[in-house]
Amino acid sequence: MRNHLFLFALIISILTGCGSVKKEDITYLDADYSASAEEPQLNIFQPKDSLVQHDVLLFVHGGNWNSGNKETYSILGRNFAAKDYVTVIPGYTLSPYANYDQMTLEIAKAIKWTHENAANYGGNPDRIFLMGHAAGGHLAALAVMNPKYMDNTAYIKGIILDDAAGLDQFKYLQENPPTNTAYYDVTWTTNREEWKNASPYYFLDENTPPILTFLGTKTIPSLYYYNDLFHQKLLEFQPEAKLIILNKKHGAMVTQFFSPLSPRFGEIQKFTEGIQ
Repeated sequence: MRNHLFLFALIISILTGCGSVKKEDITYLDADYSASAEEPQLNIFQPKDSLVQHDVLLFVHGGNWNSGNKETYSILGRNFAAKDYVTVIPGYTLSPYANYDQMTLEIAKAIKWTHENAANYGGNPDRIFLMGHAAGGHLAALAVMNPKYMDNTAYIKGIILDDAAGLDQFKYLQENPPTNTAYYDVTWTTNREEWKNASPYYFLDENTPPILTFLGTKTIPSLYYYNDLFHQKLLEFQPEAKLIILNKKHGAMVTQFFSPLSPRFGEIQKFTEGIQ
């Protein structure tokens, strides 16, 4: 599926052409890196109009915490830039070279770097929105919601969950203990308290930024179940929070953003423009 995803993105990118300015492979970590051979970097996609400050959208890719690459999502970055978002797509260290905690720390650093540098790329540093698909949705939400990772989240104006995974690993892993399959024993460890610390569900409160959720009816059954559970709890704090359910499979929930004509862009624009 990953190869098909990359090929589809490449074809769409060629067909749609360049609609933004791309800055590639920018280092965002501020310490010596030794987790794996390749240090994570990020790409930035700037709208052509650089005379005004744009909202910033930071997209975290998925891949079951052990796969995925920021380059696959360049067309997504270009499409969001064409909708006037300065779009940031970070890479991060994958399992087994990192567990969920290190991955989340890296995403938190990418968010902080974006806040400190967004103005240099035409972005408004005080209006940053996070978006993630699958594992990326988990990491984006956890970085902001678990206070361990960020001491200032005032500039995070909203979170967009796109068929997010891992929202309640505490419950899921009790029923499905981690093994070496997909390196889950490394990603999550065997410590139950770590599973709770890794779960955005347990950090939902009145301080959680506004959340917009997309969920596919044909997605992985456990993923659908935990997204619904998460949303029901979210409604306790955000009664107007929207859950948009689509007749799509898990992979199609992100490839839909490879088309500049997707109605999802309008729904996201309505969400971000409605937040002051």
